Amino acid sequence: MILILLVAILPLAGLITWITGSKNEKLSKWILLVSLLLEIILSFIAWPADIVQKNTAIPHIWQQEVNLEWIPQLGIGFHLAMDGLSFVMVLITFFIGLLTVLATWKNKYQRQGFFNFNFMLVLTGLTGVFLAVDMFLFYFFWELMLIPMYFLISLWGGEKRKAAAFRFFIFTQAGGLLMLLGILGIYFIHGHNTGTYTFDYNLLLGTTIPPGIAIWLVIAMALGFLVKIPLIPLHTWLPDATAKAPIAGSIILAGLLWNSGIYGIMRFLLPLFPYASMLIKPAAMILGILAILYGAKLAFAQTDLRRLVAYSSISHVGFVIIGLFAFNQIALQGVVMQMLTHSISTAALLILAGLLLNRLKTDDLDKMGGIWTDAPSTGSFGLIFTMATVGLPGLGNFLAEFLVLLGTFKVNITVAVLAALGLIATVIYALRMIQKIAFGEKQYTGIAHDLSIREKIIAAALVVPIFWLGLFPGPVFKTLNAPIEKTLEQNTGILVSVRDQNKIADYISLQNEQHKYLAERFNYTSIKKYKIFTDNQPEKGGKW
Repeated sequence: MILILLVAILPLAGLITWITGSKNEKLSKWILLVSLLLEIILSFIAWPADIVQKNTAIPHIWQQEVNLEWIPQLGIGFHLAMDGLSFVMVLITFFIGLLTVLATWKNKYQRQGFFNFNFMLVLTGLTGVFLAVDMFLFYFFWELMLIPMYFLISLWGGEKRKAAAFRFFIFTQAGGLLMLLGILGIYFIHGHNTGTYTFDYNLLLGTTIPPGIAIWLVIAMALGFLVKIPLIPLHTWLPDATAKAPIAGSIILAGLLWNSGIYGIMRFLLPLFPYASMLIKPAAMILGILAILYGAKLAFAQTDLRRLVAYSSISHVGFVIIGLFAFNQIALQGVVMQMLTHSISTAALLILAGLLLNRLKTDDLDKMGGIWTDAPSTGSFGLIFTMATVGLPGLGNFLAEFLVLLGTFKVNITVAVLAALGLIATVIYALRMIQKIAFGEKQYTGIAHDLSIREKIIAAALVVPIFWLGLFPGPVFKTLNAPIEKTLEQNTGILVSVRDQNKIADYISLQNEQHKYLAERFNYTSIKKYKIFTDNQPEKGGKW
């Protein structure tokens, strides 16, 4: 029941604010604020603190689950569930959503009620994506985000907003349709194999898929997820959409929306298509490296603050991709930590961009400069957020990138070294950004007022988790242990239960078409190369 409330409160609050917004804008914003506070409270009720404090040996069961019939004739159910991964994702969504409402408290928009409704509908889609374990329901929530996000950009954005909104719509709609093809493919194959047609994720796990078909299904679903992240070369919609959207829309696009794509790969793509995922690993690693270096290069070239933040997001996407396809627990912990810390630091930079836009009436870095003189608090918080983006030791972003690189190093040293070069590039564009904003000669006219009490509270609320995740990540890791281990069990199940080298041939020769295909596709040397074994087994000598 509590999961239904988590999904239902958001659109209900949005609908109420739509009705009341035209008459009382302040009341409508209070409704948003209270509803998001309530969602955070309900999230902690759904995930009690004693679960986080338990030892790492938490069985992978859904801590909360509701499964109702929806369209039983087609095998579609209203199936929601929460484990550690979905808990941290919905929590960061509500947290950033709450701070976005506070940060834009004094911003006034035409048709304020309709603006609030679309904002809450996007958050509804994100929440549903993180909780749905019926594949059709997942796709429903995935598409639910599209139209309200299009409205936020096209109706309340800046100059050339319609072109940016149209590009966003085309890219994400095309990606969603490709993902739907992948979902339908596994739906029909499972039905053909078992006689039971269902979209239930738990039942679809372990579906035997002919290898020639599996590779096309995994490519289709991967493209759908990668558009939302977005990964090069599917990234071109993000910079314009982030720069032209209203600040609230920019925060969702660059700070929250990418989480849905990463979550989709981690929750659905890797476990449902374990063998085909292995085959696309080299291409994914190459694209990840390109994203890190190319995104950093373009971020350095930007003079528009929000476009710079968007390109920095594209660069950080590369770390996530190589971490996902490293297929080990250390890297996956880094991936989820990167999702959390990037959401916070990116939201912080975009909130700062919104504050500067309200004061200076520009996003142009060349028209800023010397902010620290007039607004020392703004400069101080800006410096902290910039250091978080750089990955300063002691901050959450550093830990996330360190874990990704450490996990990747165990798999491919060359990829890890090339990815590490991206850290140097990040320092260059981030320091250039803070130099342009806070230091140097004053380029703007007038006085840039410093942060108000409300704005200082927002900034402090962002600084605290940045430090907390960097210094005390233990509770987060304990929360994530079970779902990460389950993902690895599904994805590297080929040798996960194999304890010595003599059993490898017998295990691979099981009467399963995918196992036989893998035996033909890889020899033992290739298996070692692709690291299809558990982390706690030595690569050379001894037992696997």
